[in-house]
Amino acid sequence: MPTIADLVPLGPEIFVCAAAFALLMVDLFLSDQRRGLTHFLALFILVTAAVLTARDMAMVPVYGFGNLFVRDTVSDVLKIGVYLVAGASFIYAKPYLQDRGLFKGEFYVLGLFAVLGMMLMISSGSMLTLYLGLELLALSSYGLVGMDRDNPRSTEAAMKYFVLGSLASGMLLYGMSMVYGATGSLQLGEIQAAAASVGDRTLLLFGVVFMLVGIAFKFGAAPFHMWLPDVYTGAPTAITLFISSAPKMAAFGMAYRLLDSGVGPLDAYWQDMVAWLAALSLIIGNLVALVQTNLKRMLAYSTISHVGFLFMGIAQGGQAGYSAAMFYAISYAIMSAAAFGAIILLSRKGFEAEDIADFRGLWSRNPMQAMFVLFVMASLAGVPPFLGFWAKLEVLRAAVDSGLIWLAVLGVVCAVIGAFYYLRVIKVMFFDEPEGEGAKIHPDGHLRLMFAVNASALLVLGLFAEWILGWCRLAFPV
Repeated sequence: MPTIADLVPLGPEIFVCAAAFALLMVDLFLSDQRRGLTHFLALFILVTAAVLTARDMAMVPVYGFGNLFVRDTVSDVLKIGVYLVAGASFIYAKPYLQDRGLFKGEFYVLGLFAVLGMMLMISSGSMLTLYLGLELLALSSYGLVGMDRDNPRSTEAAMKYFVLGSLASGMLLYGMSMVYGATGSLQLGEIQAAAASVGDRTLLLFGVVFMLVGIAFKFGAAPFHMWLPDVYTGAPTAITLFISSAPKMAAFGMAYRLLDSGVGPLDAYWQDMVAWLAALSLIIGNLVALVQTNLKRMLAYSTISHVGFLFMGIAQGGQAGYSAAMFYAISYAIMSAAAFGAIILLSRKGFEAEDIADFRGLWSRNPMQAMFVLFVMASLAGVPPFLGFWAKLEVLRAAVDSGLIWLAVLGVVCAVIGAFYYLRVIKVMFFDEPEGEGAKIHPDGHLRLMFAVNASALLVLGLFAEWILGWCRLAFPV
């Protein structure tokens, strides 16, 4: 029987789960004209969860349910990031979904269950808990991508995501089963102890390889990225914004729990594999993004390159590597939300601002919003003093310090290549003439304010990056 000591660490998870079910019931009795209440309640749930998490920030690990669940500084910092980015996604989504007749309560309920899945992934103390959280996130994401049932592109994207996601989940589960066979436990702490003492590591290493395949797929790392461009392009932009941002922090939490808390003693083997995945992601993501004219597809391939930088931190391990990777995951989630938020800002009923050409002449039509888009693209490109620059610098510094000089050099080269396709967006905004319906801003005031805050945060947080970095370093003591 669970005790109070077991339930206390799960306070935020229990609240989000109960509140999501309550919201589902409340939404049944609301008319379309009163759907705004669902939007408000969903934001209130996320704010309350953030308060519950921040109020009892765990400075030392606290375990519950026989070590199935762990709450520590890593989990609390990542969860607060998830709440903030998910809340921003909800605000971005409202006018977009209203214009297209998709403003339904299902979006918020599925979004909250996805957040719950992320929370479980981040706080997993067992492979069982981790897999349950992952599938909760995955199933919610499949439903969100296929929300626009009358749109063939959305339906196709959902089907591809479901089929390939199921394949990746199967590989991850197969790897977990081999690790269980080699160690005799699903508990990550017990797996770590067994991995350090087991004699024949063949079965264990096979399991690690399959788990890495599952992790790489969930991140969208090359060569397991085949789902990502089609899903990002086919899904409604508001859904793309959600699945491209907050889940990256949860994926980092999953990778850290499995690779460090679980098979950490085998780091000499899996760190080389992660380093090569990072290199492939950097090369493929940046080179393919160069030739894209569709902005959503370009951002999808740029995501692959950013995953390469994130993997660069994971490949190093230790306090410096994990803190740098965690900082990059948080920074990228904020940048990705702003990038797809820019597309929503220029989209209107009957018009999707998905092409780079749709941003032509934005400076002449709306100089302030053009400056905010400039902030976003400069941060993604890694231009100082924006947040993206410090995120890249931190993983590159950690790579050099750990001896991965070749990967750091490759990262610098690919960052220079990547700057080109971000600068192309800036060029069409400032130097090209507007055409037709392009470069017109959505009239919704909340959307404009959200984008202004999101874009400005990239500059402000860049100037005070040491504050976020301090929390990330605190999460991984030496």
